[in-house]
Amino acid sequence: MVTPSRLVRVTLSRLAIATARLVPSLQKLARRTPSALWSTGRWFLHLWRASLQFRVIISTMLLGLVVVMFLGTYLYQRIADGLVSDRILTARAEATSQASAAQSRFDSAGRTDTVNLAQLAFDVVGQAASPGADQSREVILTRAKNNTGPASVPTVLSSDVGLPSVPAKLRDAIAADPGHQQVQLISISSSQGVPVSAVIIGSRVTLPVAGQYELYFVFPLDREQQTLQVVGRTFALGGIALVLLVGAVAFVVTRLVVDPVRRAALVAQRLSSGRLNERMRARGEDDIAKLGKSFNAMADSLQKQIRQLEDLSRVQQRFVSDVSHELRTPLTTIRLAGDLIHDSRGDFDPSVARSAELLHTEIDRFESLLTDLLEISRFDAGAAVLDLEATDLRHTTERAVQSVAALAALRGSRLEVIPTEGPSVAEIDPRRVERILRNLLVNAVEHGEGRPVTVRLGVNQTAVAVSVRDSGVGLRPGEAGLVFTRFWRADPARARTSGGTGLGLAISHDDARLHEGWLQAWGEPGVGSCFRLTLPRRTGVPIERSPLPLTPDEERSASAQAQATEYRPVSPPGGAET
Repeated sequence: MVTPSRLVRVTLSRLAIATARLVPSLQKLARRTPSALWSTGRWFLHLWRASLQFRVIISTMLLGLVVVMFLGTYLYQRIADGLVSDRILTARAEATSQASAAQSRFDSAGRTDTVNLAQLAFDVVGQAASPGADQSREVILTRAKNNTGPASVPTVLSSDVGLPSVPAKLRDAIAADPGHQQVQLISISSSQGVPVSAVIIGSRVTLPVAGQYELYFVFPLDREQQTLQVVGRTFALGGIALVLLVGAVAFVVTRLVVDPVRRAALVAQRLSSGRLNERMRARGEDDIAKLGKSFNAMADSLQKQIRQLEDLSRVQQRFVSDVSHELRTPLTTIRLAGDLIHDSRGDFDPSVARSAELLHTEIDRFESLLTDLLEISRFDAGAAVLDLEATDLRHTTERAVQSVAALAALRGSRLEVIPTEGPSVAEIDPRRVERILRNLLVNAVEHGEGRPVTVRLGVNQTAVAVSVRDSGVGLRPGEAGLVFTRFWRADPARARTSGGTGLGLAISHDDARLHEGWLQAWGEPGVGSCFRLTLPRRTGVPIERSPLPLTPDEERSASAQAQATEYRPVSPPGGAET
C-alpha cells in the first residue's frame, strides 16, 4: 500500500527528536533562573492588562501564527505528496524498463549451470543498478517465496540495502499477484546512518533453471527529502517574517486608534484634577475627530455646570456664614433676656414657669445649632485649620467621658473605658478630637437604650484609635454610610432628648478627615452600633491599619490571632472612610 505522507512523518520525527534533545536544556535553564522567569511573567501579565495596544498586537500575531502554521502545514503536505507521487511514477517507469531488460538477458542466456547462472544474476543486478557512485537506484534479486525448485541462486545485492529492508507485505503482494508491479514506501539507512525514505518496487522475473525470482528496485528519496527540508525552512522563515510583518501592521493600525484614546484619557485625568480648560485636539472628519469634538463638547458642558455649581455653592456658603454671624447679636440679646426670665421663673405661675424653662432649653439648642453652622461654614470655605500638638489620647478621652457623664447618668447608661497599657501619643488637635469623642458618646448614650457604652482605645505603629460601642437600637443595612450626613436621622419620629442639632456627626467626620484619619460606623438592628475613630500618629504618615476592630467578626478574628500569637495585616474595613 502506497503512503506518500510517510516522508513527512519521517521529517517531523526528526524535528521531534531535536526538540526532545532541547527540552532538558530548557528545563535546566528554567530551574536555574526561576526568579527571572517569574519576573518576566509578571511583567508580561502587567503589560497585557495595562496596554490595549499590546493585547491587540500579541493577539493578532498569535492568530497570524496559527493561520501560517495551518496554511504552511497544508502546503507542505501537498508539496510532499506531489514530490513523492512524481518520484513513484518515475520509479515505476524505470523499474519496468530495467525489469524488462533483466528478463531479456535471462531469457537470452538459455539453460546454464548454477555457477554461470549466479554470475549472470550478479551481472544483471549490477547493470540494473545506478552506475558509478550514483545511488539513486539500488537492486535486490532474491528467490521467490513459492519457488521450491532444487536449483537456486543466492540473493544478489547492488549495495548495502539488504533483504531485511523488503517488507513482508510487499513479498506477499508479489506472491499473490506476480503479473503486476508492487510499490511501497519504506525507510532505509543512508551511508551516514540517517533514516531515509525510499520507494521500493517489486516484480517477478524467471531465471533459467532456477525458476521464479523477485526483483526489487529501491529508489531513495534523499533528494526529495532535502527539497522538503529547504521548503520547510523557507516556510518557517517566511512564516516568521509574515507574523512579524502582521505584528508591525497591527502596531501601526492600533497606534492610529490607541493614541487618541490615550490622549483622551490624559485629558480626562487633567479634567478630574481640576484643570477644566484642558481639551483634545480634534482635526479632520473621521471617527476619531468626531470623538474628540464630542469629548470637547462634553468638557465644555461640564465646565459650565461645575462653574455654576461652584458659584451657587459660594453663594450658599456665604449666605450661611453671613446669617450665622448676623444671628449672633440678636441671639446674645435673646440669651440675656431668656436667662433673666429663667432666673425669675419661681415668681411666675406654673404654666409661665414651664414656658420659661422651655424657652431656656430651646435657646441653648439654638445657640448650639448656630455654633455648628459656623463650624460647617468654615469647613465648606476651606478655612478650617488644625492646631496640632503631641497629645496622649487617653487624657482627651477622659475629658470627653467626664463631659458626657451627667447625660449618661440621666439616661441610665454606664460608661466603661478600656484604655491602652501604654501611652497613646499622637499629633492631633485636642479640641477637635475631644469634640469628635463627645459627639460619639452623646450619640451612643442617646441611642443606647440605657445599656452600657464601652469606650476602647488602641495604638499601633502608625495610628491611634478610639471605638465607642453601644448595645442600643443599632443601624439598618446601608445606614452606616449615612450617619455622617448633615441633618440625617435614622428614625425621624424619634425625639431628641439631649437637644442635638443633627450636625454633630457631620462635623466629627470633617474633623477626622482634616486629620487625614478615618471615622467609620457599623451597626445591626437589635445588636447595637460601633463608631471607630482612627488617627495617624504622625502628620504625613498614612495609616496602614486600625488598631481596633469595628465589627464583631473583626473582633473575633483579632482575638483568635492574639491567641495564636500570629500577626496578619488587616485591610481597612468598610464603612465611611475619610
